[in-house]
Amino acid sequence: MDKKYIFTLMIVAGIFSVFFVLQCRKNKEPELRYIQDEGLIFGTLYSIKYCYSEDIAGDIDAELRKVDSTFSTFNPASIISKINKNDSTVVLNDWFIKLFHKSEEISAQTDGAFDMTVAPLVNLWGFGFEKKDSAGQTVIDSLLQFTGYKTVRLENNRIKKEKPQTMLDASAIAKGYSCDIIASLLESKGITDYLIEIGGEMRGKGVNSSGKCWVVGIRKPTETGYINEPLQQKIRFCEGKGLATSGNYRNFYYKDGKKYAHTIDPKTGYPVQHRLLSASVIASDCMTADAYATAFMVMGLEKSEKLLKQLPELDVFFIYTDEKENWQVYYTEGFKKYMIIE
Repeated sequence: MDKKYIFTLMIVAGIFSVFFVLQCRKNKEPELRYIQDEGLIFGTLYSIKYCYSEDIAGDIDAELRKVDSTFSTFNPASIISKINKNDSTVVLNDWFIKLFHKSEEISAQTDGAFDMTVAPLVNLWGFGFEKKDSAGQTVIDSLLQFTGYKTVRLENNRIKKEKPQTMLDASAIAKGYSCDIIASLLESKGITDYLIEIGGEMRGKGVNSSGKCWVVGIRKPTETGYINEPLQQKIRFCEGKGLATSGNYRNFYYKDGKKYAHTIDPKTGYPVQHRLLSASVIASDCMTADAYATAFMVMGLEKSEKLLKQLPELDVFFIYTDEKENWQVYYTEGFKKYMIIE
């Protein structure tokens, strides 16, 4: 699901150049410099900025190719594609196992609002990796027989399905996990100042070229293009945490005068219809932030607020409409420390 739209603000010339050189923190060695590497993964853009003595674009690309071969449903040779085809020869790697366990955890915590088995329903409504079909109640009911996170489990490093027709889709968690994977790569090389963005999901630590916290922004939930789009809120981002945003204001279509957004409720099989427009989540890792951002968009404002009382480790920033269709915001007390008030 193309669901996350956070705009990265950098006070650096040449922000879209593939490579730029600036001196890092004054207390570091002179040969260190800020580098930006960009490319494509999961059909979306990534941008990785870091302070180091050399460009490690090759290492980053190699790691992201491994990510693609694990989680991409658009790659027929990936681990998840083989699982969906019931390939008995598929061998799970540590990345897939970790992501699956995290998915199970968040599915249970959100009572199924986050569910990797929603893939057939996402495809049915035209937002997935297969061609859209006619989304009638009969078809939806038939597909609901093959969904439900409890129908899939991990046993002895093998995925076990109750029904072979069940398919998995990691698009609501894999981009966030990819940020964590690249963060681990950078930190293994001793890199402490970096900002990773993959399809709108982020992981940031340390400072930018000006010696200050990275500054990123949460976009207003408009239905226009990306260029020069206004921001709802700027935030400081330098503690090594993950940030993810999910929203229904971009990936949608109209049919017979009705709007259908890409967030599908796994229980009903229909696109969600509620007042929550955008959910931004900060967590200790981006995989967790990514999955909860999707779950909150499924649950809506009131249910999300209630659940957050049980999740003090999360900080959120929601944009929603009130009864008069005016935009409003809700944020946790902990989110305040990240906010830049101008």
